[in-house]
Amino acid sequence: MSLRVGILGAAKIAGSFMVGAKATSRIEVVAVASRDRARGEAFARSHGIARACSYDELIADRGIDAIYNPLPNSLHAEWSIAAARAGKHVLCEKPLATSEAEAQAMFAAADAGGVVLLEAFPYMFQPQTLEIERLVASGAIGELRTMFATFGFTVADPGNIRFDPRLGGGALMDAGCYPVSFVRQLFGCRPLRITAAAHWEGGIDQSLVATLEYPGGRLAQISCSFGTAVHRRALIAGSAAVIDTEFQNHTDRAPDPSYRIKRGTEWLAAFETVAVPSENGFRVEIDAFADLVVRGDRAAERLRRAASLDNAWTLAAILDAARPRVAG
Repeated sequence: MSLRVGILGAAKIAGSFMVGAKATSRIEVVAVASRDRARGEAFARSHGIARACSYDELIADRGIDAIYNPLPNSLHAEWSIAAARAGKHVLCEKPLATSEAEAQAMFAAADAGGVVLLEAFPYMFQPQTLEIERLVASGAIGELRTMFATFGFTVADPGNIRFDPRLGGGALMDAGCYPVSFVRQLFGCRPLRITAAAHWEGGIDQSLVATLEYPGGRLAQISCSFGTAVHRRALIAGSAAVIDTEFQNHTDRAPDPSYRIKRGTEWLAAFETVAVPSENGFRVEIDAFADLVVRGDRAAERLRRAASLDNAWTLAAILDAARPRVAG
């Protein structure tokens, strides 16, 4: 039986979500909510959704099993908690929360409601990422020593919500949360110490870099930007091998999706290109969410929860470290 899902908002990303939703039999999107009823109805017609409604009507609808929450970052906690209290499972867009306290409150509501809450990172459920995680965990690259991950692009519209600090905007929260989460997936814990610098404009970080220090002398660096050409890459360096990957959200957008691995420590060692399956990220993310709901795998839920709590803490700590200090 497929999960009956309602979408909480008719934003552009909700349209992208629908592409993945239509590619899987695990869910059926039965409603979309919007504060603008006409916009919601237009979205429903465009995507073949049965009905449009208000946020409150969606939350109260007993015919809906789960919601997808693509609202602005500052609204993730409020509406995910409301859905959980109404007994609905929640797939919430990244970043899950603007602080660890918010994330804890969200998971507390999920526990009280007996539902699943999952942070939505399409790249995380891609076969390429799962294989890289397996390689690192198995010791195939030796001891993980350093990692660099970056994601950046240009946001040209000054009215874009990514530029609004009141909505949890900024390069780190929108783009940088990806490299932060990827580092967390491989290092398996939150950092011990963080240093960071950013270019601030209009109350948000336009570009940011951070160094993260982990137990055992392990180091990671992340960068993100709203003012560069599109780039997305990670270099994972171990004592015995190096992995180079674009850690794509949607491997179906690349003609020949792959990652590269260079085994050994010799200067002349060559990179081997490893092909990966072509998958829509939202589809694999939806299937992973449905699996957690149907199987009730509490161990898997706890692992995802721990990562999300660490991500929320790390993002807030990076922003704090990057803020200009007033002399005095």
